[in-house]
Formats: sequence, C-alpha cells, structure tokens
Amino acid sequence: MAQSSSSARPETSPVVVGNSPLPSVGCAHPSEDLRRGRDVSTEEADVNVPREARLLCDARVFIGDCAPLSLFQTVRQIVTSRVDPNAFTPQTSRVSMLENSTSSPLLVASEEPRLNPAATERLVSTFISVTSGLVDLFDNARLSDDISAWLTNEETLKDAASAVNYLVCAIGSQSGDEGSAAEYFQYGKALALSCLGGDLGIETVQAFALVTLYMLRACQINGSFLFFGIAARAAYSIGLHRTEVNSRFGAEVHSQRDRLWKSLRVLDLFLSISTGRPPSMSDIDCTVPYRASDVDGQEKFDLLNASVQILSTTEEIVLQVYSRRKISLPLTEGISRQLRDWSSRWLSRLKRIVAIPNPEDRAEVIGACQAMSSYYYAVMLVARPFLMYELCKRLPDNTTTIDTPVGGSDNSGRAKLANACIDAACLMAESVLDLVNRRLLDIRMPLIVSWVFASSLVLGVGLLGSFGRILEKYAHMSIAVLEYFARNDAHAMQYSLIAKSLLSSALKYLQRRDVDERLRITKTSSQLFGLIPKDRPPREDLVPVDTNEPRTITSDPLDADVLQSPLSHELLASPFHDIDPALLSLGCSLDPASGTSFSGRDQQDQTDHVFGALNLFPLLDGNGHIDLAHYL
Repeated sequence: MAQSSSSARPETSPVVVGNSPLPSVGCAHPSEDLRRGRDVSTEEADVNVPREARLLCDARVFIGDCAPLSLFQTVRQIVTSRVDPNAFTPQTSRVSMLENSTSSPLLVASEEPRLNPAATERLVSTFISVTSGLVDLFDNARLSDDISAWLTNEETLKDAASAVNYLVCAIGSQSGDEGSAAEYFQYGKALALSCLGGDLGIETVQAFALVTLYMLRACQINGSFLFFGIAARAAYSIGLHRTEVNSRFGAEVHSQRDRLWKSLRVLDLFLSISTGRPPSMSDIDCTVPYRASDVDGQEKFDLLNASVQILSTTEEIVLQVYSRRKISLPLTEGISRQLRDWSSRWLSRLKRIVAIPNPEDRAEVIGACQAMSSYYYAVMLVARPFLMYELCKRLPDNTTTIDTPVGGSDNSGRAKLANACIDAACLMAESVLDLVNRRLLDIRMPLIVSWVFASSLVLGVGLLGSFGRILEKYAHMSIAVLEYFARNDAHAMQYSLIAKSLLSSALKYLQRRDVDERLRITKTSSQLFGLIPKDRPPREDLVPVDTNEPRTITSDPLDADVLQSPLSHELLASPFHDIDPALLSLGCSLDPASGTSFSGRDQQDQTDHVFGALNLFPLLDGNGHIDLAHYL
C-alpha cells in the first residue's frame, strides 16, 4: 500500500549547511505533547506517538526513519550523549555512505562491446545466482541458450532485447571482471534509453530493472532509485499489475509477466525500506497473486513469493508504525500474526536450505539467505523502538556518571520485544556468516549488506544495554560479514567501521561500569578488615579492548581454517539454534499471564513509556544533517 501524500511529503524549509542548501524538518521537543496534555479516552484503541523528524538527510539525499542509516543515527546520538562523546570520531575526509563515487569518469558507450560466446553460460549462471530471491525476470532454463543464439545472429539489432542481453552479461561479470561489466552496462543502458521513444514491452521493463540491479550492486543507490522509476512506470503502462491482462498472452507469457511484476515489487520494497523513501509501486488495483498452491492446497515453494510476501509485511510495519506514529493492541497483534504466518510457511524450509546448502544449487542458497534476512530485518524493525527504550532505561543520563543498569531479568512486554529484536540480529549474523565461510555468497549482495548492518547496530546496542556478554561474539560475526563484502562494496566498508566503533564503545563502557561497581563494593567490604582501596579505578588504557580479537572471530571470513576453529565448534551449540520462530514475533509479549496490559489507560501509559519520553525518530544535530563521516 502506498504512503499517503501527507507522510511522504513533510513540510520543509531550506537550511544552508556548509555550501549546500539542505531542507530541515520542524519538530517539537519530544516531551511537549506530554506537557500540553492529551485528552485520550480510556477506550481509545490508537495512541498517538509524538511526531518528530520525518526524514533524515545527508549532503545529497533524504533517508527515512525505517532505514538502517536512521537506526545508526539514533544509536550514535544515544552513545555520544550517554556513553562516549568521542565515539564515531569523524575522519578528515568526508565520504557519502549513500552514493559510491567512481574514481574514473563514466564510460561513453560509443562502440558495441564484444562478448565472448564461450563465457555466456558462466555469466548467465552467475547472474541467476546473485539475483535469486530478488528478481525472476526470465525463463532461466532457456536464458543461456537465448543469449548464445543472439550472439550468433549476424544481424545486429539495437533494440530493447539486445539491451537486456548486455545488461544480463554486465551483472554476470560484475563480481569478476568489473571493466568488462562497465562496458556492457553502459552500452546496454544507452540502448535501453534509446528505445524509450518506441513501443513499450516487457523488454523495456526488464532492461530498466536490470539497470537498477546493476547500480545497486555498484553502490549507486540514488541512480538505481531513479532508473527504477522508469521500470515502474513502464510496468504500469503495459498492464503488468493486472493478472487478467497478463493472461491474454497465453499461459507461458502470463506466468512471465506475473513474475516480472513480483520482481519489480521486491526491488521497489527493498529500495523503499532501505532508504526510508515512499515506494514507486503499490498493490492498490493489483491483481497479481503473491501465493501459489499445489493440488493438495499446500503453498508451492517459490523464493520470489517468499521475498515479496515478507517485504510486503515489512512495508505494513513502516506504514503503520513509522509513518503514522501510532501503536495499538490490534495493530501489534496484527503484525505479530503476519510474521508468525510467514514464519510457519517459509522459515523452516529456508533454514534447511541454508543449514545444509547444496553447492550445486548456489542460486537457491543465496535466494533463501536473502528471504530469511528480510524476515529477520522485519522483526528487528517492529521491535526496534522497544529496544531503544530499554537501552535508554539502562544507560546513565550522561557520560560523566556510570549508574548500575537495570537488571536483565525484566519480563515486561517491552523487554520481551527488545530481546526479540536482538535474537533476530543474532540469527541473521550467524546464518549469513556460515554461508560466507562456506564460500557460497557473492561479493556484491546489497540487500544482505543493508540488513546485516542493521543487525550489527542492534547487537552493539544489546551489548551496551547489558543484554548479555554473549552478544560480543555475535557482534564480531556481523562485523566479519561486513568485512567480507567490504572488499568490493564501499558501503559495507563504512558499515563495518561503524560497527567496530560501536562495539569498541560498548566494551569500554562495560569495562568502566564493572570497574566502578567493583570499586563501590570494595569500599563497603574494606570496612571489615581495614583494607584501603584505591581512590580511583585503573586507567582504561592499561586494559586494552580489542574489537578485532582473533579469539572471537577470524579476521578473514574466507580462511579455510574458520570451520575448524574453536569458535565454529562453539557455534554448533549456539543458544539460538533451537529458538522457536514464533518467539521472534510480537505475540509472546502480549500474553496476559505476563502481567502486561495494553487496554484502556494502561495502554496509554505503556505507549507513553515506550514512545513519549524518548524521541525514537530524532531530528539530528546540525539542523537535520547526518554527518556521515562519523565513523572510525
């Protein structure tokens, strides 16, 4: 469902930061709503959440509240104000984390690049693998033969179909031969643009969907967002959103057109959720089914359907929680039911594929990993506000004091939701790292990079909030995953630096807190025998905190010895292996036996405690400007 215009277009006014005019978003202090007093009936189902900053922006683009970068900004604000003012220290150079600048000028597609027919099968196989779970644009069984036949055709056609073939080869060679990939991409993109003035067809939609994919894998988020708009408009123009229209072309083309629409929805929802921007497409007036059943009434195994279903649920979370700023019992239970329903139908099958991967079917493994990662991110997204509340409750008010945190035995609904957020992050980091160690993941996976970055922030926050020292191990896992992708992904490189900085700050804070607590205990116990304790705790620099300790995770996730390390044996006994997927939903936190009530005035009080005293969607320091150089 598309966002309303009121939530998608907040009122802004220009503010100059440096030499660039940036829009700022007006907001009230988070407690002003409480000071003014809100007359809320005890029978009211919906509870208003204070409306704060609508969007976050860096020097070039806007980022919405649901994006991983928005979570980073919230975490950075809390850490620098309550734990360590010097965390995430900026470097002298300023690099945007949303658009990867190329070191060389863009190639001008003047001559047709030469394709090697002998490499066609390998390029197509790579293309199918890396796009599994994201798009399904072709009949994969015939794609290699179709491109080979096109290459042997003596007549050179400069049409949309040729553009599609060049773009498939570009994505297939992107991880192995970046130079050739750039040539194929520039020529294919130029062909696609030149054909826009003619008749539109499914080749036009396919071409610009492939342009979007290539640019996403090249860390060109803004460009991919713009070119996807062309694909979306072209899809509507030829009626892909209506399955009754698609059925008029015969059974085979009907299936292809339906799957093309679902592929676009997956791309659209990923772009929208990962950047916090309104989607380009909508399920309004859409009749393409996202489920398919066999003769026994059981849902057919289809990775594309699994992906589009979980991302559609995530879109509902964004619209109902992050856009409306309201939370209610029916809403919370509804989200929980959707997540449990998806989990009951898909998660066990996907986990089996990932746990016992078939190296001969790499595409299925990658697709299962991407769908599972999206599910874990959906759980983290819906539980994130409660984790932030619990974090602030457990941290001191400022960086000059270290108070004893609230114990981790809180069984309230908020604490259960916060722990569900952390559990989802642990499960994601563990499953993705296992595939990295098995060398089954490609080096350019934008969806996995985005969601793992969010998990690394959640794990660092969990460690900082005293949710368990075991989270240090999982934080190292997420960092190892990001460092694997960082070899070819500029975003993953910066994300890994941020995650390591957060982990370092968390470990230093826990060390300071333990020393301070030990000193207080020593002062009390010294009265028994006249012991004379030290006046101040030992200096921090005498006790090193190394976030790259080899005892926790290997520095090279591709090292062949990783699977033989003591850590790998420890992972086999991980406390998260046997977790019931239902625990990663909201239902467990709403059990009346737990003593949690969300009815009437209690519901109002609970929501005020969660959202009222804490700005969960903060306007950033510096007139709404994200300083994206804040990493170590």
